[in-house]
Amino acid sequence: MTRLILTSDSSSAGCVVTAGLADLAVAIELRMVWGAPRSDAELAAFLEARTTQGPDSHWLYSLPRQRRQKSGFKDLGLIEACERCETVELWMETEPNAQLVLIWLLNYLGPQAKTLNIILRHLDASLGETEPARLAELRFPGVAINDHHIEIASLAWQAFRAPTPRAWFNLLSKDLSILPQLRRCVLEMLDELPGRATGLGASELRILELIAAGYVHPFEVFPHFKQRFQRRVFGYWEAGALLERLALAPVPAVSGLAEWPFTLEMHDEHERYERYKESRLSLTALGKAILAGNEDFSQHNPIDRWWGGTHLTNDRLWRWDPVLLVP
Repeated sequence: MTRLILTSDSSSAGCVVTAGLADLAVAIELRMVWGAPRSDAELAAFLEARTTQGPDSHWLYSLPRQRRQKSGFKDLGLIEACERCETVELWMETEPNAQLVLIWLLNYLGPQAKTLNIILRHLDASLGETEPARLAELRFPGVAINDHHIEIASLAWQAFRAPTPRAWFNLLSKDLSILPQLRRCVLEMLDELPGRATGLGASELRILELIAAGYVHPFEVFPHFKQRFQRRVFGYWEAGALLERLALAPVPAVSGLAEWPFTLEMHDEHERYERYKESRLSLTALGKAILAGNEDFSQHNPIDRWWGGTHLTNDRLWRWDPVLLVP
């Protein structure tokens, strides 16, 4: 019988297997923090047996074909695969996207999570950044999934999918401690709503702050410099899109971006990629005024982006500060 570990990141899954902690680790690699939400049907199909789903639209797509076939799962749905395993454990890291994947999975599994004897591990380390030998020595407490886990996860998932952030904000008045990282996730996601004074989310504002501090090249203001960036919601590709949003707006807050769009194709073209890396960024008059608290990005530029199930536009610009949510 197989011990299966589910993570939300391929590098984490690889480290878990290398450390000898599981027979098989599968990364459920969906980015929940960015873009328009997938429909309920799309999300359900991702976890069901493969039929007509595309190559990257099935929960096993992160596994190489040979390993997928060797596992015996092949094109099974998640629940059917869990039924064939001796143990199934959820190893979701502390970052918001991983926590959103966790509440989605628990909501999907529902009461079956108990009959499948699924264990939730409480992590306090980054799996992908921990040496396998060290990871093998760490002990993360585990608890069996119960009705309270399912209740809180389902409440949070429905709140995140709602057409306004109000239900998500209201989670702060609930006892979320059974999912220890969820409250921090709620706050970090709220921080990415447009700020009341600036019209920018926390990560966009941090990019401006770093440019003002003298970091002039694009990759110097990306989240992979974790201590410097200080925000955990967005990843590499999303940071590229955030910078473009600031630099290519009708009234930009950043100047000096020498190449775009930030795509895989650009990365594959050496000259374009080098131009991008060597861009010398600076703040425009608007960028400086935003940091000074005198201007609002949304008063000068169109807003059209998604935050969970909320479609943010200039006419429906939900704003957040540390104590208040306002439409």
